[in-house]
Amino acid sequence: MLTYSMDQRGNLSLYEYLYQCIRGDILSGALAAGERLPSKRSLAEHLHLSVITVEGAYQQLEAEGYVYTLPRRGFFVSPVERTAPVPATPPSAPEPEERSWRLDLKRNQVDRSRFPVSTWARLARRVLSEDGEALLRPVPHQGLPALRRAIADDLRDFRGMAVDPAQILVGAGAEYLYLLLAQLLDRDAVIAVEDPGYPKIRQVYGSLGVPCRPVPLDSQGMDLAALAASGAAVAHLSPAHHYPTGLVTPIGRRQALLRWAETSGGYIIEDDYDSELRFTGRPIPTLQSIDRGGRVLYMNTFSQTISPSMRLGFVVLPPALLAEYRRRLDFYACTVPALEQHVLALFLSEGHYERHLSRMRKEYRLRRDAVLEAFRSSSFASRITLSEQGAGLHFLLRLKTSRSDEDLRRRGEALGVRLGFLSEYAALPSPTYAHTLVVNYGGLEPAALPEAMALLGAVFAE
Repeated sequence: MLTYSMDQRGNLSLYEYLYQCIRGDILSGALAAGERLPSKRSLAEHLHLSVITVEGAYQQLEAEGYVYTLPRRGFFVSPVERTAPVPATPPSAPEPEERSWRLDLKRNQVDRSRFPVSTWARLARRVLSEDGEALLRPVPHQGLPALRRAIADDLRDFRGMAVDPAQILVGAGAEYLYLLLAQLLDRDAVIAVEDPGYPKIRQVYGSLGVPCRPVPLDSQGMDLAALAASGAAVAHLSPAHHYPTGLVTPIGRRQALLRWAETSGGYIIEDDYDSELRFTGRPIPTLQSIDRGGRVLYMNTFSQTISPSMRLGFVVLPPALLAEYRRRLDFYACTVPALEQHVLALFLSEGHYERHLSRMRKEYRLRRDAVLEAFRSSSFASRITLSEQGAGLHFLLRLKTSRSDEDLRRRGEALGVRLGFLSEYAALPSPTYAHTLVVNYGGLEPAALPEAMALLGAVFAE
């Protein structure tokens, strides 16, 4: 007779625990194939259980194929493969805790205190109360039509781009869009990327097996001769404000890049990173706005202007690639939650985004000026050269020092200072990148500048 200690069942119900005990004996071979199980009544009496409890366990075993019944004869063990004992697994390594830094100049941050929380919350409540049913309807694969119209209007009014909302594809941030574009543009096509440049671009394309060619930059952006020699069919670049060097590609080079695309039959992915945060002069016109051959795919996100945690970006596809996307890839569901899309559509269309950007430009202009002044009046001012283009939330700092980048990094970490170096952004090493820091100042409060300069003074000391 089967005997089990029902006191050891823990939080399981009686029938679940009995089912697990019998199943374990079957898998271990303690109950052989073809062996008859005790009748429900006799097992119930033996274990001091109800017949209903035993019946529930037997029915579950039968449903999963561990036992079978023969009319008027009872339940029998089915032939199953025995399971090997589960080896003891070492405990998984705990997730590394994110370090808290006294000064972090490497991470690209925005001022979270400037986020319009009350406006965003009010719009979210409005969506939920006025059109909550819309949140339950499927979102079109390219994104919510109202959001795409709002993005198209914003691009027309502030970037001079004539874009049909039907050309816009909404996705969960830049990295997701890179994945999608790699599939759209043919995985065998060589993609040229800026060197130095944002490392994740190379990492995402490389993870898909897409051939990536680092192309060096000159004083005007991506070097044309090197681009032509690379054999690339696609060039991924940021002409309005390159990260991390801050270079702005002038109109002559832009026109030459478009001619390269037209004559070679290639495409340009225009990654318009942080172009909205320009503090001097007018915004730089986009490549897409002067493209007459349908060779430019324009992409941007709201990470810099609203929040990095808002994983929402978009790409504007030229007509030929829009048709190709719909033919091959429109089975992908939109990856951005419906509520975020509805709220952002209102945020854009009702002018909240424009006002938010105006406030942020003013705030970051003042912050940039304060940060630059702090560096220029620091104890190490005579040993540094600053390079910035009046845009974005970062600039370059070249340090006159005999120490290596790795030595400076270690010294910084010992003092709780996190530094980023231009050499980290380069696929192909070059001595010209040494001793050049990429300073991300977006999260650096003016009140913290004296302590920041003191910490950097200690790190940079010879």
